[in-house]
Amino acid sequence: MLCLRRLLQFSVLTALLCGCASPPSESGKAATADTSSNTGTGPGATSGTTSGGKTGESSSGRFDPASRPQTESARRATMQRFGVELAAQRKLPEPKVLQLLEEARYNPTVARIVAPVAAGQPRAPRSWVTYRGRVVEPIRIAQGQAFMQQYGDELDRATARYGVPQNIIAAIIGVETLYGKSQGTFRVLDSLATLGFDYPDASRPDRAEMFRGQLADLIELDLSGRLDARTLKGSFAGAVGIPQFMPGSIKRFAVSARGAQEINLSTNMADAIASVANFLVEHGWQRGLPIFVPVRLPAGADKMVDGGLKPTLDWPQLQAAGATLAPGAKQAPWMRAALGVIDLPEESAGTVELRTATQNFFTITQYNRSYFYAASIADLARALADN
Repeated sequence: MLCLRRLLQFSVLTALLCGCASPPSESGKAATADTSSNTGTGPGATSGTTSGGKTGESSSGRFDPASRPQTESARRATMQRFGVELAAQRKLPEPKVLQLLEEARYNPTVARIVAPVAAGQPRAPRSWVTYRGRVVEPIRIAQGQAFMQQYGDELDRATARYGVPQNIIAAIIGVETLYGKSQGTFRVLDSLATLGFDYPDASRPDRAEMFRGQLADLIELDLSGRLDARTLKGSFAGAVGIPQFMPGSIKRFAVSARGAQEINLSTNMADAIASVANFLVEHGWQRGLPIFVPVRLPAGADKMVDGGLKPTLDWPQLQAAGATLAPGAKQAPWMRAALGVIDLPEESAGTVELRTATQNFFTITQYNRSYFYAASIADLARALADN
């Protein structure tokens, strides 16, 4: 629900603590095809905007992101300027905004988790086999089957309404929080303030800006009575609830399964299921379209991988490059859809698995901007359907 290579590498170890609907990268490219089951930025953090669009203080006195406070007093002053602008721009009561910011605490653990790899430290080789093995494994499959039995009615309603298959919804919830069992233990207010005002990589001001935008959304949600920012717990990056939504996604994509005004993503599984489906539809999910298609790619097809988050090819183009239908495959509606070739590398062996994906694969990458993540969701979903 969201991305930094270091963050992605760490998230293999913290997959049950962090969310996945991730914010868009500034380039529109996939952050990396490597890593873990979560980026830690939380599903659907699609709002990268901040209240002021700036951070720190410029010569005009406005909040300027280039200025990174180094002391607690400077940090508090910067947060106060942010709060004043936020209150004015979103028409929120300034005293309440500033009080929430005053209660936010720096969390050194969060900063340490997100810190970039030290200069000269080798990066672990990307391994699709290892990543997939952590996601598509017997315990998660068995628990997923039990989950689909227990919440079959809720999944049926979401599938009928949104067109997202039951096993896809279940797989996302299974990867994000082990079917709701592990939603994170970090106070979200502290996590977002830490990453918004003391982001540990000065070369990525865009990341700090994104987290400030999420903090602004959190404050707005608190002041509107939709959640309690003082007690809300989630991942180290601020993703919360069964589906690990970032505050911006809660604001924009969370829905009540029964049309109620109150939406509960922490304990109401029906709301969580419906919200996952709604998020996918809002990001381009196409009813009835498969995630991968039965295509035999030609030699050199790796050159068709552009690393992006949108399909840019079509079936005639792939045929012209030498692609053919896999044995037994027949004419199907996906042949009229946009397609893309994605790579799943095994760097230590120097090999790569290539697949031909539809828009629905790239829609899943909007939940977490990683080819590994989206492919593992598809494979787990297939395992849930096959067993």
